[in-house]
Amino acid sequence: MLINLTSVLVDDQDKALAFYTEKLGFVTKQDIPLGEYRWLTVVSPDRPDGTELLLEPDQHPAAGVFKKALVDDGIPYTQFQVFDIQQEYERLVALGVTFTQPPTEMGPVTTAVLDDTCGNLIQLATRP
Repeated sequence: MLINLTSVLVDDQDKALAFYTEKLGFVTKQDIPLGEYRWLTVVSPDRPDGTELLLEPDQHPAAGVFKKALVDDGIPYTQFQVFDIQQEYERLVALGVTFTQPPTEMGPVTTAVLDDTCGNLIQLATRP
């Protein structure tokens, strides 16, 4: 069994696509109109056939409550692996990305947490 798709709930798909591609560096995999919204996924440019991230609209009433509770408690919605967290942190700060946690060693992993501007905290992680 493989994980081929995961999702992040976003408040605006256009804004999310801009952030996830122009700031984080993902590339669009699928962009299929579905009525008011789109089936909109991005992937790592290093793994174009890898796991897709669905930028899923957060229009369900429970989504807003769920997202706010996570952000209020400082809990990231999901995690992305990076190879050099300090370099990635500096690159993203230079692009105007806001971090709620700078790179911090946590045992065998170093993590940082950013605001994706779509109502989520996202954790970056590097393992030695």
